[in-house]
Amino acid sequence: MTETIVITPIKRHKSSKVGRAVMWCIAYGIMVPINWLMGLCGARHKVLRSMINTRKGAESAFKDYVPNEQDIFVCTYPKSGTNWMMQMAHQIIFHGEGEFENIHDVVPWPDAGPKRSARFTIPLTSTVVQQVSPEHKRVIKTHLPLRYVPYNNEAKYIVVVRDPKEVFVSSYHFLFSSFRPLMPTATEWFELFFTQDFPMNFGGSSWIEHAAAWWALCENSNVLVLSYASMKKDLRGTIENVAAFLGVKLTPAAFARVYEKCTFAYMKAIDEKFVPMPKGTVPWGEMEMMRAGKAGNSGELISLEQQQRIDAHCQAELARLGSTLPYTEFCKPGTSALA
Repeated sequence: MTETIVITPIKRHKSSKVGRAVMWCIAYGIMVPINWLMGLCGARHKVLRSMINTRKGAESAFKDYVPNEQDIFVCTYPKSGTNWMMQMAHQIIFHGEGEFENIHDVVPWPDAGPKRSARFTIPLTSTVVQQVSPEHKRVIKTHLPLRYVPYNNEAKYIVVVRDPKEVFVSSYHFLFSSFRPLMPTATEWFELFFTQDFPMNFGGSSWIEHAAAWWALCENSNVLVLSYASMKKDLRGTIENVAAFLGVKLTPAAFARVYEKCTFAYMKAIDEKFVPMPKGTVPWGEMEMMRAGKAGNSGELISLEQQQRIDAHCQAELARLGSTLPYTEFCKPGTSALA
């Protein structure tokens, strides 16, 4: 008799009422006052950076790991359609039947850090997903820049590039839902975006450095670079493109299942399945992974002048790095809030 292989969900222990009370006291009694004092001296972001940025652990995230033909890396700068592409790739290799209690039960995230990875994600060394998948493949999530990600010709790498203006807006709303009393103002967040201290710079790599390094490999047959805007414009075509890239032939019925499970409405309805931490981890609210899922809406938070400043900065830095990334093809011109 063939042994049945089962993917066991990770036990994400919810905080008790006492635990939440203790977290609330620590947060508002210690962290918030410290954050306020740091805000006075313009260093508020350092609190968030220490909680989010994994720069110190970047070098050890994939330590000694050698990718193989079963690995599909989803390589994105934070808030660039990560969950969307993870869902798409996972559903494709499961022919639209990739069920899970949490996406991180089936998708490892090594750069989350050793403690968080052990508590919230399936280990990178686990082979259970490959054994269960009809295509004998699995998805790996990473926000790290190329220099920290193991690369070889056997594995597949899917890169999603999103307009940095949208990344900026999405990151602010996302972190505000997660770290509300610790968040800098939108103005402070905007100025941080142009520095190496921006808390979303995983591995110390800015949006510019992340995009430029992966784009340099765009001609490689095992690297697929997509724009978030094109994914929004043509979901059906994107699924067809990704499936072909992965060498997966979907029946019409399987394609229909994949398509349905990759729509914003479907994913929004199961938002909690994409949150790595259990509910109650922070005392002031819960993370919101799928907020709007729109493209070209950066005018809702930043002015046209600020959008133009981001565009000019990114284009100048890409030119300085010698990158051939066609910025205007991936990023729309800024718009006013009324547009």
